[in-house]
Amino acid sequence: MPRYALRIEYHGGPFSGWQRQSDQPSVQGAIEAALSRLEPGDHTIAAAGRTDAGVHARGQVCHCDLARDWDSFRLSEALNYHLKPAPVAVVAAARVADDWHARFCAIERRYLYRILTRRAPATMDVGLVWRVNHRLDVTAMRAAAAHLLGRHDFTTFRSAMCQAKSPVKALDALDIDEVATDAGPEVRMQVRARSFLHNQVRSFAGTLERVGAGRWSPDDVLAALEARDRSACGPVAPPQGLSLMGVVYDENPFA
Repeated sequence: MPRYALRIEYHGGPFSGWQRQSDQPSVQGAIEAALSRLEPGDHTIAAAGRTDAGVHARGQVCHCDLARDWDSFRLSEALNYHLKPAPVAVVAAARVADDWHARFCAIERRYLYRILTRRAPATMDVGLVWRVNHRLDVTAMRAAAAHLLGRHDFTTFRSAMCQAKSPVKALDALDIDEVATDAGPEVRMQVRARSFLHNQVRSFAGTLERVGAGRWSPDDVLAALEARDRSACGPVAPPQGLSLMGVVYDENPFA
């Protein structure tokens, strides 16, 4: 059976998350239903990462096995037709080797977390940002983020429901910038690593927001990391500010 890689974009608001649920709408379920309209029968797809309820994606990647030899462009067009009106789009499709795997072949995942800092509620970006009603000290946040770079035991920033075998991960980048937008100042946190623990990025965002607000010092973040204790973590940021921006492979299947 031919295997295809799909690059997916979606708004996570209406979904219970990526993973198929028996009684809740999911991104995986929406795509598998669209596939069944092209080739009747059950379909099971695998993704590079399972995003939580309310989390978005600009560059999620999954793979599927089909009976027909599809032209990549026609496959993406047909899936997008059957995905309507769900806020899910197949941005690109490509034929890949039979043993290629969206999750296990990935060498890096990139996330973006957006924090809008203004007193007025978000309107145009509602559901896409975490709005806080105070400015954030980006310099302090960067100092705190520096403690998180590299290979560490991230138990403190790991959900109790995390199923990863080990809490040890290598964090390659955690860049924080303040950007002037029409809506107001926005703090953007860009994170890169081979893989992440469950709720790790949102735990980073919530903890670093406390630093930016002056409630924590940068050294408090180091102490929390070294505690290796979930109770030492700051608040977990809400899901709507988080987006999976891209997945990197040794060879880009969409090139």
